[in-house]
Amino acid sequence: ASTFPRVITGIVGADLTRSGLFKLVDYAGVMPRPVRAEDVRAADWRAKGADAVVVGTMRPLPDGRLEVRFALVDAVKQTTLAGYSYTVTPAQFRATAHTIADVIYERLTGDKGVFATRIAYITKQGPRYELHVADADGANPQAVVTSNEPLLSPKWSPDGTRIAYVSMEAKKPVVYIQSLGSGQRQLLANFRGSNSAPAWAPDGRRLAVTLTKDGGSQLFLINADGTGVTRLMSSPSIDTEASFTPDGSAILFTSDRGGSPQIYRIKVAGGAVERLTFDGSYNVSPRPTPDGKGFVFVRREGGRFYLAYQDYASRQVQPLTQGPFDESPSVAPNSRLILYAAQQGGRGILAAVSSDGRVKQRIVSPAADVREPAWGPLPR
Repeated sequence: ASTFPRVITGIVGADLTRSGLFKLVDYAGVMPRPVRAEDVRAADWRAKGADAVVVGTMRPLPDGRLEVRFALVDAVKQTTLAGYSYTVTPAQFRATAHTIADVIYERLTGDKGVFATRIAYITKQGPRYELHVADADGANPQAVVTSNEPLLSPKWSPDGTRIAYVSMEAKKPVVYIQSLGSGQRQLLANFRGSNSAPAWAPDGRRLAVTLTKDGGSQLFLINADGTGVTRLMSSPSIDTEASFTPDGSAILFTSDRGGSPQIYRIKVAGGAVERLTFDGSYNVSPRPTPDGKGFVFVRREGGRFYLAYQDYASRQVQPLTQGPFDESPSVAPNSRLILYAAQQGGRGILAAVSSDGRVKQRIVSPAADVREPAWGPLPR
């Protein structure tokens, strides 16, 4: 209930509903409608089945900006859980709504909200490929790179200012880093052969990449300015799809060293390689969850590709999606949602699934073929 313009109320409501953890209550008939925490008559809202109430106001300021106030009230305990005020321009409405939804989510669940984050993905329309950046709900898409050759594997830097990606414009895979602020791009890896599968270390100072410059697909570490290329390990097999653990101490990767593609872990400082997946003959694309408890990956079973989650401690594997062609998982910074590429009607769409597999949603399905999503970090 609020005097917010519909746009803010609608976005906050849509964000919370999409998480699968909240149900909105129809507030028709509650009069007068409260706009401050102290105006909330808890009994009226309890009668509607509401556990919490969000109220707010918007006041125009002389300089054209607006003061947005909101409060979150616990209708059961009759206490105010949060109250904030923001001074914003109309252009900041969407971002402010996502921030409000994040505050509500965090206060009511104890987890960080990710509604104010951004996502990246690749679109293909005809011969044209574009790297897009959008809000986490798919709104405000903007093309940051366009090419008539394939673009692949976008990965956000930990501070959210840059995206590493692979371009085929040189008729072979080359890794670039795109700055979102300046629009400049920097060449990261263009060695003999193929340069692919970039992954940022959590400190943003270096990346893991897959290079074939010494023969075979092997994992290398490289500084973010393109210097200091060092080989992580030597093996006669194909090693690729590196992904750092949240503390930066280890890398998960895909390798066929055991005869079929499986997921392994190695300490960044070196040492023995540990195999993590044993069930099934095809487990690829490991993505460690930010909470450090496990990883999401793609499994193929009977021609069906689907997402699964494996817990480090118990080694239990939980299927998250049904397939038949689910790929490129990317975990939200709060570990609660996984963005991925699915297929519908013969083209790629973006979808998301909750970490327990219960809540599924479509995120973006523009006219183009969409693939390779990447979830950005929490805003700083």
